[in-house]
Amino acid sequence: MDLLANALVAAGARGSLGTQIEAGGTWGLWLDTYPGAALHAVTAGTVWLSLPDRRPRELRTGDVVFLPAGTEHGLSGEPGVRPGACDRAEAARARERGDVVRLGSRPACAGLVTLHYEQDPEVRTPILGALSDVVHIEALTHPHLDDVVRLLVRELSHPRFGTTAALNSLIDLLLIQVIRTRIDARAEERVSWLRGLLDPPVRDALTKIHQEPSHPWTTATLAAAISVSRATLSRRFPAATGQTPGDYLTRWRMDLAALRLRDTDETVESIATAVGYTSAHSFSRAFRRNRGLAPGAYRSRSRHA
Repeated sequence: MDLLANALVAAGARGSLGTQIEAGGTWGLWLDTYPGAALHAVTAGTVWLSLPDRRPRELRTGDVVFLPAGTEHGLSGEPGVRPGACDRAEAARARERGDVVRLGSRPACAGLVTLHYEQDPEVRTPILGALSDVVHIEALTHPHLDDVVRLLVRELSHPRFGTTAALNSLIDLLLIQVIRTRIDARAEERVSWLRGLLDPPVRDALTKIHQEPSHPWTTATLAAAISVSRATLSRRFPAATGQTPGDYLTRWRMDLAALRLRDTDETVESIATAVGYTSAHSFSRAFRRNRGLAPGAYRSRSRHA
């Protein structure tokens, strides 16, 4: 099983095209809120990224920078420019029309595309939340990423049949490349789901849970299935993910159950069996404890929302 692919799909992690910007002369833009995480791909020239309490960072053509949800930041043509506030209404209109937002003066000497990423709010396993810091990927050291950005620009510049599907695939691919970069660099120090991928026994245990969420796993049976001692798994799983294997299994089961309750007409009994409970009563008790509502009430509320 491709654990990352499975988790992204189950979590409903998806991206969308945000704003296309062309800028020239003296320009600056301050962004204080974003719908979900943001990714800026520099399509031409140089853009400077400013973050509170950090030195400005130069982004060149083909570079990508990922910013977790809620990260305040500024973009400008050169360091030290005082950025202005974003005209959100105009940006929204431009997105709807597929237009380019132009900043500063002509001729344009820099360009970038902003993408947004969110995961299904019913899923509480923080897949995207594992990317907790700014990730800057340079085209110079990751030429394959520059290739993706070039394809993105080409599709935006020359729309054809299938462009929407192509853009969706490229947007998803950029997110995967960001996660791969973190994994390859072994740069995740914070306790998180992503850090679990960096520890082989923990990754193997996560894979088993995702492959068979209905199996009656215990720490001992998980350890035996991946050929490590129970003590090893008991120590390393919480150190990486911040949860015991049992706690993680329960949360993942509740995520899967919440999605089935909202998106299908399966009975509570059927869902209980699918996520590893021997009776509807034991499942309902666990679900109420986890989500604060009985399965039936949760189904009604989530569908209404």
